[in-house]
Amino acid sequence: MMISLLLAAEGLGALGCSLGAGIATIGAGMGIGKIGSSAMDAIARQPEATSKIQTNMILTSAFIEGVALFAVVACAFLIK
Repeated sequence: MMISLLLAAEGLGALGCSLGAGIATIGAGMGIGKIGSSAMDAIARQPEATSKIQTNMILTSAFIEGVALFAVVACAFLIK
């Protein structure tokens, strides 16, 4: 009885870690999509500022991607 409860708890922990990694990935994808959309709107309004906008867009996307990678790795380490 006790062993089956421990196995069930371990399985739920793995499920929780997997869901956490998935949510982090989806959130990062949505964030990068929003950044790209906003950057294209800004470039359409001010074409002369394209290089500054692209630089900021790439930098912000890299930060979001780094946080998402950190979250996925943390979730992977929690799974035994």
